Amino acid sequence: MAELVFVGCYTGEAGNGTGITTFSRSATGELHEVASLALESPSWLTRHPSLPVLYAVNETAAGGVTALSIGDSGELSVLGTAETGGAHPCHLAVTPDGRFLLCANYTGGSLAVFSLSPTGELESRTALVQHEGSGPRTDRQEAAHVHMAVPGPSMVSAVDLGTDEIRSYTLTPSGAVELLAVSELPPGTGPRQLVRRPGTDLAYVVGELAGTVVTVRETSPGAFSVVSVTPSTLKEPSVANLVAHLELADSRMYVSNRGPDCVTEFALDEAAAVADQPCGANPRHFALVDGTCYVAAQSEDAITAFTLTASGDAELRYYPTGSPTFVLPVSLP
Repeated sequence: MAELVFVGCYTGEAGNGTGITTFSRSATGELHEVASLALESPSWLTRHPSLPVLYAVNETAAGGVTALSIGDSGELSVLGTAETGGAHPCHLAVTPDGRFLLCANYTGGSLAVFSLSPTGELESRTALVQHEGSGPRTDRQEAAHVHMAVPGPSMVSAVDLGTDEIRSYTLTPSGAVELLAVSELPPGTGPRQLVRRPGTDLAYVVGELAGTVVTVRETSPGAFSVVSVTPSTLKEPSVANLVAHLELADSRMYVSNRGPDCVTEFALDEAAAVADQPCGANPRHFALVDGTCYVAAQSEDAITAFTLTASGDAELRYYPTGSPTFVLPVSLP
C-alpha cells in the first residue's frame, strides 16, 4: 500500500508555491517529495469518499474548483474545472454519498453546491446561496465571509466568519438548498470551522478572530447553541492569534494557532488545554497520522512534523515546500 501526502498551497501573488506537491510517507513517518502538479492556489483539498478523485479550490478572485484523478502510483491529472460563483473559495467537502461537492466562497460570502457524476467528475452547479450581514470587527467582518461548508444528513451547515453565524440548509436530492436554521455565536468570534464530535450532540467551532474554541450543542438538526467558550491556546495573548484548524482524535482535540505558532492539545472530557507544541510559522491546516502531526507552516515554506507527546516538547522535522496551506494524507492500495 502506498502512503502519500498531498500538499496544497498559495501561488502567484498569494504565495510562492507551484500547485499540489505529492510526498511519499515512509513507515517511520518521513516525507519524500515525488511529484508536483502546477495549479493556481489550491489552498484546500478534499478526497471523494469512495473514488480515487481529489478536489481542490482555486482560491482566486475569479473563484474556481478543480477535480483531479489520482493514478495508481499517486500521479494527478485534471478531470475538469468549474467556477464557484464567488471570490476566494477556501473550503470543500463531499457529501457522504458522493453525490455533491460543497464549497465555501470566503470573499464572495456564498455557499455553492456542485453535482458529481458517478465517476466523481464535476457536473453542474446546483445551488449558490448568498449570505448577507456583518459583525463588530470592521476590519474582518465588514461583510459575510463563508469559511466552511459542513455536510450532515441531507443538510449542509455554512460557517460564516463575517456574520458570526452558522446557517444550516436542507440539501434536496436535486442539489438545491433550503434554509433550515440560523445559529448565532458570540459577537466577534469570527467562526472559521465547525467539527462535530462523533457519538454526541456536541460540536466545536474555531473562533479565528476571538482566539477561542466554542463548544456548541446541536439542539436539532443544523441548530446550535453555545455551551462554553475557551481560549484556543495556553499561551498568553501577547500577539494576535488567528486560530486556523481543528482536529478530533478520540478524547483529544488539536487546534492550530497562528501568531503563537503552535498546535494546542485539549483533553475533551476535561474541557481543558493540556499542551502547546511549537510547529513553525503561520500554521494553517494540519493532519494527524499514526501518532505524527503534519503541519502546513505557510510562512515557514515547509511542512513541519512532530510526534504527539503529552509534554508538547517534541522535536520538529522540516520538509520544504512553498507556501503550504493544506495537508492531505492518502493511502492507495
